[in-house]
Amino acid sequence: MHYTTFGRRTGLRVSEYALGTGNFGTGWGAGAEPDESRRMFDRFAEAGGTFLDTADGYQFGESEELVGKFVAADRDHFVLATKFTNGATPQPDISRTGNSRKNMVASLEASLKRLGTDYIDLYWVHFPDDLTPMEEILRGLDDLVRSGKILHAALSNFPAWRVSRAATLADLKNWAPVTGIQIEYSLVERTADRELLPMAESLGLGAALWSPLGGGLLTGKYRRSTEGRLTDLKAVIHTESTEQKTAVVDTVLAIAEETGATPAQVSVAWLRERAVQASTSFIPIIGPRNLTQLDDYVGALDVQLTSKQFARLSDVSAIPLGVPHEATAGVRDAVQGGDANRVLPPATPVA
Repeated sequence: MHYTTFGRRTGLRVSEYALGTGNFGTGWGAGAEPDESRRMFDRFAEAGGTFLDTADGYQFGESEELVGKFVAADRDHFVLATKFTNGATPQPDISRTGNSRKNMVASLEASLKRLGTDYIDLYWVHFPDDLTPMEEILRGLDDLVRSGKILHAALSNFPAWRVSRAATLADLKNWAPVTGIQIEYSLVERTADRELLPMAESLGLGAALWSPLGGGLLTGKYRRSTEGRLTDLKAVIHTESTEQKTAVVDTVLAIAEETGATPAQVSVAWLRERAVQASTSFIPIIGPRNLTQLDDYVGALDVQLTSKQFARLSDVSAIPLGVPHEATAGVRDAVQGGDANRVLPPATPVA
């Protein structure tokens, strides 16, 4: 396992994988029992993993409780990230959900108790609530950083325009900076290439990338069976609903055959190579449901794609970038003096 800082705006050292713990517990009616969760945690730690990602809503709080027990023996070794917005109870409550300062503070105190710790390394706003102004969110997070209860703050599943505005506001007002984003990203979900990931690279934000296997689609298992997450978890999943997705899965399976790796390992190996090429840290969040799946992810650390294999996967999964990107690409030669190939771009994308 390699390590990096979480973006260019922190010195927070994290492992190249984050262990997503949404499957730790069975509060949702599906997931891993405590003993299996413990085995996954131990295996991740043995492989060198330090970055743990949970949320108050995962398994209605059970995930946080289990993670807290697992890290208790060496809390400071691990980078502990959790989230708030959704609440931790099966029945949403008007006063215990959303991103208001009231719910932010109450949610953090409850998470600290479940996790058995007095600080959170990275605190995520899980989702926009379409009600709370960004100024209130940022000032609330700044207060929590100044109190020492959280060390860093970040935004999950927010659109790029809101993240970039938040980062600018925080800088102008000398509040705790926005340090990262968390978004879905995989070979079958690359829309973040349009705005979110270029923004993260330019602003130096860390990017935690969830669902790296497209909800299991990239393993090829749905061609053999409908069992698993496709049927028993109400989560974001993908099916072969387009010709492109079918072509992506075909390519993943073909390269798995060529390399002797599993399709999951090929898919994560592509994502790891994509991260190497970024100018800030891109961290896949792996979300295994059992030890076998975790071992598959760990095995991907040893898979090295050739440049041609990486290009095949990149090309087959590429999406149209749309407006204004395609228009600006058409005039790039003109605006860069007639031949853009003769102009060396800056190492960090221009904001």
